[in-house]
Amino acid sequence: MREDNKNLIVAIALSLAILLGWQYFYAAPQAEKQRQAAQQAQSTQVNPTAPNPPASPSQAGGASPTVPGTVPGAPSAPTVQSREAALAASPRVTIDTPAISGSINLRGGRVDDVSLKHYRETVDPKSPIIVLLSPTGTQNPYYAEFGWVGAEAGSLPNQNTVWTADKTTLTPSSPVTLTWQNDQGLVFRRTISVDDKYMFTVKDAVENRGSAPVTLQSYSLVSRHGRPVTLGYYVLHEGMIGVLGDNGLQEITYANLDKKEPISGGSTVGQIWNSVTGGFLGITDKYWAAAVIPDQTQAFQGSFTSQQGQTADRTYQATVAGASQTLQPGATTEVTQRLFAGAKEVATVDAYHSALNIKNFDLLIDWGWFYFITKPLFKVLDFFFRLFGNFGIAILLVTVILKGLFFPLASKSYRSMAKMKAVQPEMASIRERYADDKMKQQQALMELYRKEKINPVAGCWPVLIQIPVFFALYKVLFVTIEMRHAPFFGWIRDLAAPDPTTIFNLFGLLPYNPGAVPVIGHFLMLGVWPIIMGFTMWLQMKMNPEPPDPVQKQVFSWMPVIFTFMLGSFPAGLVIYWAWNNLLSVSQQAFIMKRNGVKIELWDNLRKTFSRKASPAKG
Repeated sequence: MREDNKNLIVAIALSLAILLGWQYFYAAPQAEKQRQAAQQAQSTQVNPTAPNPPASPSQAGGASPTVPGTVPGAPSAPTVQSREAALAASPRVTIDTPAISGSINLRGGRVDDVSLKHYRETVDPKSPIIVLLSPTGTQNPYYAEFGWVGAEAGSLPNQNTVWTADKTTLTPSSPVTLTWQNDQGLVFRRTISVDDKYMFTVKDAVENRGSAPVTLQSYSLVSRHGRPVTLGYYVLHEGMIGVLGDNGLQEITYANLDKKEPISGGSTVGQIWNSVTGGFLGITDKYWAAAVIPDQTQAFQGSFTSQQGQTADRTYQATVAGASQTLQPGATTEVTQRLFAGAKEVATVDAYHSALNIKNFDLLIDWGWFYFITKPLFKVLDFFFRLFGNFGIAILLVTVILKGLFFPLASKSYRSMAKMKAVQPEMASIRERYADDKMKQQQALMELYRKEKINPVAGCWPVLIQIPVFFALYKVLFVTIEMRHAPFFGWIRDLAAPDPTTIFNLFGLLPYNPGAVPVIGHFLMLGVWPIIMGFTMWLQMKMNPEPPDPVQKQVFSWMPVIFTFMLGSFPAGLVIYWAWNNLLSVSQQAFIMKRNGVKIELWDNLRKTFSRKASPAKG
């Protein structure tokens, strides 16, 4: 192999290895899981199966909890009911806003019934809307709870307490107040309001009409029973999420939480953060989340916990515990907390972050380590989407902008490639002169490169510089709900999903699904856009002279084929970007080569290719 080609082949091989590794670790092993998630994630993913939560003092009316993981809970239902039956089993206040529908359970005062009006399970506009929260008694309990615990307070409201509501419907313009009084003279009032999106504000007040002081501690939590179906991609976090003051962002998967150390020697495992100020705690899915948000000015104790129930499932919980406070006779105390329960829309989450001063609430969306690339990239895409109403067009326009930004680097690269072609005769002469002395041959070639100011690996840069953009765009397509079910044109109805067509059933003409083939099915889903991408990549290869080295020639020959199959399971928006980028690269390279007086080899290479294919037939 010629020495001046080694670095080029190494760079190409590394790029290929990165993408192959991505396919192997994140696409192929998860293909079946992703198909399951597509069917279940919108109902099962956001509503897991139901075990026992931990015992709570509020259930027993007993002592103050020693650890956050023992604060809340509800006994497991003896039988699993339908959602309709579970909702009908207790009195409720209806929730009706422009974005969500559902109800508040007056038995326990929980927010345990939330559906998202603007999001459906599939691209079919007649498919069911997304169900986020579900009550105890269903197969998939998932709810938010607020309350008080205290050793000296007597009976406190718990999951069996039936509250009295002053209204039957909660709307953005009509808050609801729940009241309940115990037999020791404590009057509890809970005022719940909601905005036109996904934020609930919960004001819990306690008035001590008794004759003795009581010590109380407020809490709020999100509880999820059973581990939900997750996609399992490293690029996406699903599970416990929170920002805990100066401890910053904390992300723990369900599996990792189950492996945590026991808390106080009990059956509950997890992690606790003491005396933190600012932030939030919750549970996140790919597109939805439920999170409790404490007063941003007061210190609190936060925890993520997991506990084995009486069934095979576990209870996962994010809990905020406020500071203890003593309430004298005749005095009243009040705590204000919030609950986010909805879709992780970028503009909505950012608005809450700014307007409510919630510490790092924008990190509820998993922008990843390259936050400084992925979020600005989304912002630009969203800008063009608002102009043209199509994220596919936005991707095409952003690609043009990126090519413009990288033009100086690409121009320098192509100029170096042009110089390489101009000195090919001299390079051939050096190889012949030092054919038996590879060391002197390499030294002579390096001297030639220095003399002519040539970078022998400059041709790698046009490919390598798009790798970070490629992964940033992949992240944006994968994690942002705005890209979910975003159509392009024709058969592409969801830019965040792979091209649904495949050449192996003639793009739908034959009545079978190659994707259902075990093991290799995902490789057989080779749609129109991946094929277009492969063709544009092959066309880009033909812009340059065929490599004289047979190994290098084979690498270039097989790369378009490998990339075509590899990107077949990637989001369609990403494949469209890659294909469009290739076409722009061909045009850009042709312009630069012509400006530098270098022959464009495209047409000659095409003639050679097709003449070779046609020549056997002549015989």
